[in-house]
Amino acid sequence: MFETFLHTEPDMPQNDTEFQIGSSDTAGHAPGCAFTAPALMVQGTTSDAGKSILCAALCRIFKEDGMFPSPFKAQNMTGYAYTLPGGSRMGMAQVIQAWAAGREPDVRMNPILLMPTSHTVSEVFLLGRLQGVMTGRDYFAYKPALFPAVAAAYNGLAASGKALADSAENSPAAAPMILEGAGSPAEINLREHDIVNMRMAEFADAKVLLVGD
Repeated sequence: MFETFLHTEPDMPQNDTEFQIGSSDTAGHAPGCAFTAPALMVQGTTSDAGKSILCAALCRIFKEDGMFPSPFKAQNMTGYAYTLPGGSRMGMAQVIQAWAAGREPDVRMNPILLMPTSHTVSEVFLLGRLQGVMTGRDYFAYKPALFPAVAAAYNGLAASGKALADSAENSPAAAPMILEGAGSPAEINLREHDIVNMRMAEFADAKVLLVGD
């Protein structure tokens, strides 16, 4: 039943933020464009609505159907992180989703990791590497500059999924991107600088499921 979400080949939406894609597997895709890939996004009415577990379940379902899904969450605030070989860190939820998808965990699956050290301060990781310790005010000022890195991570991950599907002689539609939102897209105070909910859905041209608990 879930395959119905993946039948439509997405367009390549334009985004107002330009960036350079350094990875050769995304060569030829214009700056500001999502790599063409079928995409499904899970957003929630609140935090702890069940987004992470549903994304993991979708990754497993698509894998068992012979596909090559890739989980992706642009920004994850969590106290649970996983350390990859080499010392890079990413959210544990995306690691579990990667395992469910039959993929090795990759920092591109969670390009921004926020690990709170107090109610107002967090360690900020970009692509697995610590960028600094920031207050909420500092991070909101820094956040708009991060979307180019998020977009490039998404494009590279989508391209790697397509390469796996192509090597197995499957259709490119067999490499879906499974995106997870954060909190609720209706949080008005966060909408202006959103990089994880509807802005990411628009960039990826993703169909969106809303989860409520």
